[in-house]
Amino acid sequence: MGITARGIGLLVAAVVLLGVGFRFAYPELTLLGAAAGAAVCYAALTAAWRPRLTVSRRADPDRVARGEAASMTLTVRNTGRLRSANLLAEDRCGDRAVPVPLLRLRPGRDTELRYDVPTYRRGVVPVGPLRVTRRDPLGLVALARPYGDTVPVWVHPRIHPMSAVPTGAGRSLDGRVDGVPHGSITFDSLREYVVGDELRRVHWRTSARVGELMVRENVDTSLPRIVVLLDNRSAAHPGRVAGTAESFESGCEAAASIVTAAHRDDLPVLLLLVAPEPVDTAASSDVPGRGSRAGGAATSLGGGDPVGGSGGGPLDRLAAAELSADDEALRAATTRLRQERLGDTLIFLTGPGGRAELGHVGALRGAYQSVVVGVFGAPEPTPAGAAGLVVIDATDGAQFAAEWDGVRRW
Repeated sequence: MGITARGIGLLVAAVVLLGVGFRFAYPELTLLGAAAGAAVCYAALTAAWRPRLTVSRRADPDRVARGEAASMTLTVRNTGRLRSANLLAEDRCGDRAVPVPLLRLRPGRDTELRYDVPTYRRGVVPVGPLRVTRRDPLGLVALARPYGDTVPVWVHPRIHPMSAVPTGAGRSLDGRVDGVPHGSITFDSLREYVVGDELRRVHWRTSARVGELMVRENVDTSLPRIVVLLDNRSAAHPGRVAGTAESFESGCEAAASIVTAAHRDDLPVLLLLVAPEPVDTAASSDVPGRGSRAGGAATSLGGGDPVGGSGGGPLDRLAAAELSADDEALRAATTRLRQERLGDTLIFLTGPGGRAELGHVGALRGAYQSVVVGVFGAPEPTPAGAAGLVVIDATDGAQFAAEWDGVRRW
């Protein structure tokens, strides 16, 4: 409960009037002091009465790409028997307050408010709770209470279309990836016999039916797996404008685009962060998934998870990704990647500050068939063939997608 400046002044006046009235035997001053004290007590009792309100929210939609429109519909219903007069309410939407009209809301009635959710920045926008302030008619005491839960709106990175997805040394199980090598594991098709083919590969039943020798064509199959390593170290993204590192935002857009392209082609993809993010227990309690990423430099953000959805998919986790002050985490991350060999294609996305440490990533070429590096926001191009890697320089996610589709050999 908070007493206003007017209430403090009246309370001080009540004490002074009562003291002077009793000290010098002035009944008029005593009566005025008692009236002032009674007014403050009445104001406290009035403000302490808790209105019975139910609050519901509906985000439309609750997951959007950066810059897309999103709105929140707030419904407040008076479930009490008395009229909830003189109420001031405001809803928290990110870092701003949205006023909600609740004056003289009748019992059994509700009021609805719809407002836009800011999506100009990638992240998780917490909406709520509704803060209702109860005041007395004289404005002496004000008491604020929260109503309703906090609902997150996930602002995903922008996704840029990509037509090509590297597959490394592995091939798809059903042969959908071009360039499948001949082998001896899984049947793929039948073809006519040519000189040099082994007779044990002749399919005699089909040969008898068509009247010429037909040979089984087999393929060596394994499941390709793409590993996307996003550099979230502060040292890798030194340039910041209004607290936002655009090179990191571009890296998030590139990671989201790669994950979406791989999901479109039914290829497994694993999304990793270089550095663990600090967990704020006070803030993470209101945002699903925020408290589950501590514990290692190569914490997984997605392993074949759906691209979207409410199960904490890669795009949700990219929306919640933040820069970390652990600037020495790249060595530990590359060590784990070398030891565990999590895939056959590695894609490393970093900023201008990460170019000096590309040697750590280049050392993984023995463990991964293809290693691709995306550098964002560098003032000059990365030297060609740096550490023997395929390097793509880009200013933003859109340029990275265009350059990506121009790569002819992974």
